[in-house]
Amino acid sequence: MPGKTALVNCEVFTAIDGEVIKNGCVVVEDGNILAVGKESEVDIPQDSEVIDLGGSFVMPGLIDAHLHLQGFRTGDFVKEPLLTPFGVFVARAVNDAKALLDAGYTTVVDAGGLVALHLREAVREGSIVGPRIVAAGPPLSQTFGHADTHYLPSEWVDIRTTKKLTPFASLLCDGEDECRKATRYALREGADFIKIMATGGVLSQKDKPEYTQFTRKEIKAIVEEASKASRIVHAHAQGAEGIANAIECGVRVIAHAIYMGDNEFNLALEHKAVIVPTLAIVDKIVKEGAKHGIPEWGLRKAEEVYEIHIETVKKAYKAGVLIAAGTDYVGGWLPMGENSIELKIYSERIGMKPEDVLMSATKAGAYAAGLENQIGTLEPNKKADIIAVSGNPLANIDVLLDKDNIVFIMKEGEIYKKTV
Repeated sequence: MPGKTALVNCEVFTAIDGEVIKNGCVVVEDGNILAVGKESEVDIPQDSEVIDLGGSFVMPGLIDAHLHLQGFRTGDFVKEPLLTPFGVFVARAVNDAKALLDAGYTTVVDAGGLVALHLREAVREGSIVGPRIVAAGPPLSQTFGHADTHYLPSEWVDIRTTKKLTPFASLLCDGEDECRKATRYALREGADFIKIMATGGVLSQKDKPEYTQFTRKEIKAIVEEASKASRIVHAHAQGAEGIANAIECGVRVIAHAIYMGDNEFNLALEHKAVIVPTLAIVDKIVKEGAKHGIPEWGLRKAEEVYEIHIETVKKAYKAGVLIAAGTDYVGGWLPMGENSIELKIYSERIGMKPEDVLMSATKAGAYAAGLENQIGTLEPNKKADIIAVSGNPLANIDVLLDKDNIVFIMKEGEIYKKTV
């Protein structure tokens, strides 16, 4: 990483807006971007290592703003966590992390779970190869909430009382005081942000997406405690009332957003909230979930909401709501490394403009990660998270679905892949 690197002979998509710089150049120094522009106009330091990218399409590293590095291999969320040792999940997720980076994902937001907290530290120290991991750790849920695994005794669910480490261990809390304490516990465990369950969901057994969870006072208490530690809050929120509660109480990230309407769109715009629709997982559940062991309740609810979800995201996009790409993938049949299917859905089903599709997985993703001042665009003083693509994803988003088309990967100035 020390020294300077100049990436030349490329087209540069900065993700600041829809601009593409022809005959572009990016200069990197000590892990950060020093300069971006036309090669003829950039002052390339004489001591730079010059890398010819052969006309490739250069853009910021991709960001999945909502997934779970859990090491799952099936859709049976009942049996697999009970029968699989925790260390096996971690070992599987090590390979999943490498697959993410190899596919061009230099940052991922892990939206709840214990495995990612361990992987984050291993990536940071260089023991394993993977993207930058922004991890929530154990999510906060009310009793009878989306993360209160309904088919287990409550003492097996909460990380503070369970005798067995599982990927989905959470923090059960009811009332303002318990919510404050649970937030502090998540921070103690090393949470980069706080994840809450503001509504029911598709893959929770006894509730529904439209059920409102946590009171406004509880959410405000969580947001207040998080803000004291300079953390943002990320909410699982699918029903309209729960979405509105979360946004008005200061939550930045709204995951899933199935039943948003005009009121919630306006609130998102007013409060600068971002939605992460996670359409890829619902698409997969509807098409393949039965053969992979998704429980009946999950299959039924996924089929009920999928087209509604698509229409909601179309309306949100037309309303100007900020959209960040996230898959909700967990590994196995929801494979890490194939995360750009979310972008294909945005292009084909939502009708997003090509530049907006790419910015959903770069600039908007950085905002959802709470790292908008560090990553997500190619401009001076940002971290040098850069990929080069064989083919132009603005013309054909499918090029991002094949990892072999990702011919160059740099994370914080360190080169992890160069096949150009």
